[in-house]
Amino acid sequence: MSKFHLKSGDTVVVITGKDKGKKGKVLSADPKTGKVIVEKVNVAIRHTKPRRQGETGGRLEKETPIYGSKVMRVCPKCGKATRIGRKVLENGQISRICKNCQEIID
Repeated sequence: MSKFHLKSGDTVVVITGKDKGKKGKVLSADPKTGKVIVEKVNVAIRHTKPRRQGETGGRLEKETPIYGSKVMRVCPKCGKATRIGRKVLENGQISRICKNCQEIID
């Protein structure tokens, strides 16, 4: 199984689908299923009915998961959508790098 290239808090851009071109922050990432939830992307609307007295009904908007292969990480240094590489540092830690500018982006 390959390593998952996205983490919570990463800024990503959608590269395919109905939300193509939208940027957002990763709210949660699930490496087991390969899906991520991105802020303001793939929003589903759920209509709710008031169940108790005083409760309000209406439309609830909620982000739903999309596959991680449909988004690309935006490098904070060069500002471009980029693929993610891995590099072993001197102290033995593995760090993520930008394939465009070769900067460490962790």
